[in-house]
Formats: sequence, C-alpha cells, structure tokens
Amino acid sequence: MTTVKETGRRPLGHFAERSLAGLLVVAGAGVGFGLLLMLVRFRWSPLGDADHAVAEWFNGLVAPHGPLVTVLQAVTDLGGRPVLIWLVTIAVVGLLIRRQPRLAVYLIVTGAGGLILDPSLKALVGRLRPVVDVPIASAPGNSFPSGHALGSFVAYGALLLVFLPAMSPRWRKPAIAVAAVLIFLVGLTRIALGVHFVSDVIGGWLLGAAWLGVTAYAFRLWRRERGRPVPPLREGLEPEAGEELALAPEEEKVLEHPRSAVAELLVGWVLVFGVLYAFGMFVSYYAKGTFFDTLDTEVPRWFAERHTDALTELSWWWSKFGDTHAILLVSLVFCPIVLAVWRRWRPVLYVVLAMFGELSLFLASARVVDRPRPPVENLDGPMPTSSFPSGHIAATICLWAAIAVIVFPRTDRWWRWLFVGTAVLMPVGVATSRLYRGMHHPTDFMGAILLGTLWLSLLYWVIRPNADVHEGNRPAIESEQVDELDDELAKAARPG
Repeated sequence: MTTVKETGRRPLGHFAERSLAGLLVVAGAGVGFGLLLMLVRFRWSPLGDADHAVAEWFNGLVAPHGPLVTVLQAVTDLGGRPVLIWLVTIAVVGLLIRRQPRLAVYLIVTGAGGLILDPSLKALVGRLRPVVDVPIASAPGNSFPSGHALGSFVAYGALLLVFLPAMSPRWRKPAIAVAAVLIFLVGLTRIALGVHFVSDVIGGWLLGAAWLGVTAYAFRLWRRERGRPVPPLREGLEPEAGEELALAPEEEKVLEHPRSAVAELLVGWVLVFGVLYAFGMFVSYYAKGTFFDTLDTEVPRWFAERHTDALTELSWWWSKFGDTHAILLVSLVFCPIVLAVWRRWRPVLYVVLAMFGELSLFLASARVVDRPRPPVENLDGPMPTSSFPSGHIAATICLWAAIAVIVFPRTDRWWRWLFVGTAVLMPVGVATSRLYRGMHHPTDFMGAILLGTLWLSLLYWVIRPNADVHEGNRPAIESEQVDELDDELAKAARPG
C-alpha cells in the first residue's frame, strides 16, 4: 500500500520540482529585465557609455564592407515580423488541420503577447535608437527593447516547444542548439547594423524568456488540471501529439531512385533550354515578315494606344501577382498546407522544383537570347533581364498549374475546379498586364507557355507527385479524440 501511494506521489513530486525550477528561471528573467528596464529608463550613465561604445565599434567594423552588410540584413530579416508572423500562422493552420487546437491556441496566445509587449514597452521607455557615424540600416520607432530579439526568442522558442515531440530524441538537442544560435545571431545583427544597443537586445531576450516561460508554465498547469502527466520541457509541450505533428510519417522514401531522377531532370532541363533558345532566337532575330513579326509589332502598339490611368493602375496590381514576392508567398503558404493535409513530400518537391526550374530556365534563356523590350513605352522602366521569355508569366504558369495538378486528383469536391480556373485565369491576367505595360511581346508569352508546359510535364513524369493517390492515399486526417482521452486519463487517475 505504501509503495502504491509513493508511486502516486511521484508525478506530483516531479511536477512540483520541475515547476519550482521553471518558476525560478522565469522569475530570474523577469527580475533581470526589470532591473535593466530601470537602468535604461533612468539613463544610468555607465550603461549608456558602454552601449554607445559598442555601437561605434560595430559601426566601424561593419560599415566599410557592403557584402557583410547584405549578409547581416538577410539574417536580421529572420527575426522580423513578416517572417515570424508567417511561421506562426502556418504552424497554427497546420496544427488545426492535424486536430491539435490546444497547441494552436498556445502559439496564438504566445505570439500575440510578444506582439503586444514590444510596442508597449518601447512607448513606455521612449529610448532613441543609436546614432552612428556611417548609418547602414534604419528602423522605425524607439529602441528598448529590441523587437527582433524579443520576437525571435518568443516565436522560435514557442515553435520549438510545440514541435519537439515530432523529432526523434537524437535530433532534439541539435534543434534546440540551432534555435539558440539563430536567436543569438538575430540579436547580434541588430547591434551590428546599428539599430539597437546591446542593452536593447539583452532586454529583448530577457523579456522573451520570461514571457515564453509564463505561457509554457500555464500550458503545463492546464495539462495537470486535465489529469494529464506533465513531462519535462525537453520533451515538448504535448509529447503524445508527436505522431500527428510529424511532417510526413507515412512516406518512407520521397523518390524510389533519386540518382536516376536527378540525371533525368538534368538532361530534361538541357533539352527544355534548347527548345527555348531555338524558339527565342527565331522570333527575336529571324522571324521578319512572318506572322510572329506582325503579332509582336501590332499587339504592343495596340495596347499602347489604349492606355488610361485606371487601366494602368489595374495592370500594375495584376502584374504584381506574377512578381517574385507574390509567387514566393503563395508557395510558402501552399507547401506547408500540403504537408499538413496529405503528409507527403513528393507534392512539395514537385512545387519546389517547378519554381526552381522555372527561375533557372528563365534566367538562362533571357541571358542568351538577350531580346530587347517592345519599341513602345515600357511602363515598368528599365529591367535587369531581357524580354524573352516573360519571367512573370512563366512563374505564374508553373506555380498555379503545379497547384492544380496536385489538388485536383486529391479531392472530388466541386471547389477543385477553382484551382483549374485559377491556373488559367492567373497567367492570362498577368500576361495581359505585361503586354499592356509594354514589357513583353506576344511571343514572350508563348515562350513562357512553352517553358511551363515542358518543364512541368518533365517534372510530372520524373517526380510523380500524385503517386500516393494512385496507391490509395486520401486526406483523411485522424487524431486523438481529445475529450475522450481526457476523460479516460482523469478516470485512470482516480484511486480505486
């Protein structure tokens, strides 16, 4: 009887010990941030002198090196709001798809708290940003605490706690180390770029640690109150959800013969490039007096004669659907959703290779063909690439056609036809806007169609993105029955 009682006390004792240690860490971070806040708020001169000295030293070290500044800007963007909001949003959508609402709520609450704390404390402290001899970056608002340091600590820390159970035990420590290094580098770049003092970054880290600790502790209390065991944080917030959180657990191999697939893609890429080169050179320099020449002469002129302010504004917005930022954004949203719904890597690989192949084929073709823009007003001004083929149109074709290829056979719902319609409407709209703006000839559009059709067909043949559908896979996502499981655990915890 005594042994049973002691066994029953062990989870409670372990929880109390871990909770006390965690509370001490959270309290220490909170006290540290409070002291630093007071020193900054009351302008303690030794801290201010040290901050300014470090800012000037970094400015002298970094400012003369342009490539270094570019690298620092790229790293610092990983802690910016656009990237962090995208990561958390995609994670929340994936968690909801995988039927993990508690973890989704945790991410939303933790992320929202970080977004609220940053501007509120900056307004309260009112500290100005560093002034250096050679400004190399700028940022709006006040300086303390660093929003990038705070946001990266909260976002990457919360994502790590949520998705640790999906990793095998041997990868958990490396994942924690990678997250820690990334958070450190984001904070370091804010100092090196001269937009924050050292104390701003340390303050952001301390506040981030305190807030992340508070929300993690609240989640663990929630589990305890629902009759669930409370594991150590190194196992994540919800260890039993590991299988549901795994990206693609049902797929052992992405490709059965990866070496032959790589060889086929390389050979196919060369052949597609050869076709584009031949067609581009013909319509650019050898089609005088042909139907293609008439088309490339009359169509841009027809559009140029019908410019109006309203149409010009509309064409600008529609053209944006085919630029790099829009294409990248749609890809970064679609691919994680595919992983969450169908738990397969092949469709994601198909989209990634479609966009990578399109970009490389476009850049190579534009370079060797070197076709001038139409001899009408080019509303977008000088461009870094030549006219053939249209990169905007080719990217739009490859992206939306690839999405339709993946979605259409995976559901029998009526809305699958919306993806087919989008795969037609988006390229036509972007092509019309590019022709209207005088940036491309009609045969540039044909070249984009040629590029998209040949490359996507080659990828479909090699990658077979829908192979799992033919093998019987369906998007039936099963997860634990949360209420039933809670009741069972609570019942099992009752004595007798």
